[in-house]
Amino acid sequence: MKQSESSITSLISAFGRAYHCQYDTPLIFDDYIAKELITPQEFADIRENMIQGIHFFNPDMAHLIKDDPDKILRWIVQTQLAPTPLARAAYCERVLLHELALGSTQYVILGAGLDTFALRYMELKNCLRIIEVDAPPTQQFKLSRLASLKQPVPLNLRFVAMDLTNKDSLPTLLDEELSGEKSFLSLLGVSFYWTKEDLSRLLRVLFTNLPSGSSIVFDYADEHLFETKGIYNRVDHMVQMAAAGGEPMKSGYAYAEMEALLDEAGLLIYEHLNPEAIQEQFFQDRTDHLMAFETIHFIHAVKK
Repeated sequence: MKQSESSITSLISAFGRAYHCQYDTPLIFDDYIAKELITPQEFADIRENMIQGIHFFNPDMAHLIKDDPDKILRWIVQTQLAPTPLARAAYCERVLLHELALGSTQYVILGAGLDTFALRYMELKNCLRIIEVDAPPTQQFKLSRLASLKQPVPLNLRFVAMDLTNKDSLPTLLDEELSGEKSFLSLLGVSFYWTKEDLSRLLRVLFTNLPSGSSIVFDYADEHLFETKGIYNRVDHMVQMAAAGGEPMKSGYAYAEMEALLDEAGLLIYEHLNPEAIQEQFFQDRTDHLMAFETIHFIHAVKK
C-alpha cells in the first residue's frame, strides 16, 4: 500500500461483508453497517471489476455463466473474496464477547480497516474501551466516511493512526493509548502481509505490559501458502491479487513455528482452528459456494 492511499484490501473486505449481508442466507456474519461505509459508486465499481475479472478467476465458469452478471459476482464473492473475512470476523467476535464476560475491558483492533464492531455494539460504550489502529491513510479514509454519513463516533472508540510495522511507533501506542487493563486484541487479515520478524516484534512489545489473561485472535497462512493452488486456483489468485494491489503476501507458518513465536511473546495457544475446523464451524451444510479457505488458520492465544 502506498503511504498516500487507503488500503484496497480493507475496502474489498467491507464489500464482501456488505454483499453477504444483502444476498446470502444463512448469514455467517451479520455486518449490517458495512454497506454504509461504501458509496454506491464504490460498490458498483467493485462489482463491475469483479464481474470483468471472471476470466482471471475461472475461464470455464466465465463461459458457463457469461450472460448472468449477478451469478458471476455471486460466484466470485462466495468462492474467492468473502469466506475468510466472514469466518474470521464471526470467530473473533465470538471470542471477544466471551472474553468480555471474563473481565476484559479494552479491545484493541490492530489493522482495523473498515471494522464496524464499535458501531454495532453501542450498548458496550460504558464497559468496553475500543482502540482502532491502522495506517494513517486508512484511518483518514474511515473518519472521512463516518463524517460524510453524519455517523457520530462512539465515546468509547479511539482511532490511532500508525504503521504497526514501524518499531518506533509501538512504544507510542503502549505509552499513550493502551491502558494496563485486561485486554483483548485482534489482528485480522494482516499477518500474511508482514514479515515474521514484524509479527514477532509486535506481539512481544504489545503484551509486555498487559496483564495475564489478556489475549489475541488472529488469522495466518500456513507454510503451504505459496505452493497451494486451492479449489479453482483461488489460493494462487489470492496471492496474485495481493501483489497486484501493492500489498504482497510475505509469510506462511508451520504450526510448530507459530507456537514457538507465540511462546517467545509469553503467549499460549488456547484454540487453533485449521481449515477443516473452520469449515465445520462456519460453513457446514451450506448449499452455496461459501467454504473455508485452504491454508488459512485462526488462533486464539492467551498471555501466560
